[in-house]
Amino acid sequence: MADLTGRHRGLLRRGEVGLVVVDVQEAFRPVIGGFDEVVRNCRILVEGFGVLGAPVLVSEQYPKGLGHTVPEIAEALPPGTPVVEKLRFSAIGTEDFDDALEATGLRRWVVCGIEAHVCVNQTVHDLLAHGHEVHLAVDAVSSRAAANVAAGVEKCVAAGAVRTSTEACLFEILEVAGTPEFKAISKLVR
Repeated sequence: MADLTGRHRGLLRRGEVGLVVVDVQEAFRPVIGGFDEVVRNCRILVEGFGVLGAPVLVSEQYPKGLGHTVPEIAEALPPGTPVVEKLRFSAIGTEDFDDALEATGLRRWVVCGIEAHVCVNQTVHDLLAHGHEVHLAVDAVSSRAAANVAAGVEKCVAAGAVRTSTEACLFEILEVAGTPEFKAISKLVR
């Protein structure tokens, strides 16, 4: 199962993967279990992908009612990051999001966000249905109820998503220590 470099094909590689941040919005703050931890991990992913020069795409579910992406994440987004408003639960099928996704030319995605059993779940399934590989950062997703987090993660993994964590995916992409990117990301995860 090794690729031409001798590494396992399941490992994330620089230049081959982007990040999708699903609906980490202000109205969820008081009702989502472990909200602060999810925001912390989503921000680490956003900043880490920025350090690595990898694309980041953001969706917002009905921001008129749910508010925009929380400032902790919004302020960390790399310049030019597409933030797409949507009414669909899945980000896929929203024209602006689909266009931004296609413009990256990538087929592998790390997904994080809210809610695990609704918008994250449906986005992951639709990415998979369109032939993308998905790695679900399970420490960077949540829902209002723990049972819904578990159900959402289980359903995504059963459909073919790879279960990962914030640190696991960043260090896979880094591959080696001793680089400026390694130093920057090491500071993020402390």
